[in-house]
Amino acid sequence: MPKVLEIKEPYPPGDFAIWIVIYIELLTFGLFFIGYAFSRRLNVQMFNDSQLFLDKTAGFIDTLILITSSYFIVKAIQSIKNSNRSDISISSIVASKWLLATMIFGGIFLINKLLEFSDIFSQGFSLSSNMFFMFYFLLTMFHFMHVLLGIIIIFTIRQKVKILGYGPTDYVGMETGAVYWHLVDLLWIVLFALIYILR
Repeated sequence: MPKVLEIKEPYPPGDFAIWIVIYIELLTFGLFFIGYAFSRRLNVQMFNDSQLFLDKTAGFIDTLILITSSYFIVKAIQSIKNSNRSDISISSIVASKWLLATMIFGGIFLINKLLEFSDIFSQGFSLSSNMFFMFYFLLTMFHFMHVLLGIIIIFTIRQKVKILGYGPTDYVGMETGAVYWHLVDLLWIVLFALIYILR
């Protein structure tokens, strides 16, 4: 009986270099999170009182936006991954639309954050107001820059998808971008729970 060749999926997905970046990012944000938790422990009441000025609904909506955008980028990869040579053109069009949706949702997230920053500043708060707002601005603005970079990465991937640069046997570049985007999503979920919810 002839043996059926199985195509093994690369694990972890994406380029190895992105995982080094991810470990560094997780370490960096982890240190911020530890610093936040330690500072909060020293002055729980001040942190709880300051937290009341944040818009939890906006933070929750931002969370849903990023989770949905992560679903979109997964669908984009599946479109290419499950295609074949005869329909790669159609699959690339579908993938391109999913990537565009990912970018749009990422852009909506950034706009929402800018509106939130504007609201917080209008209330008279800044980095120097207290320890809570110092961490709030540092963490959310640092994450904001990561989302912006993620959108640029996805834009670059989409440009390559549009010229049929990826196929069912060559989509590592897409997975690399997706891994980074999932990191951005994961970091926001932790950040939202830590800064907006935890009391």
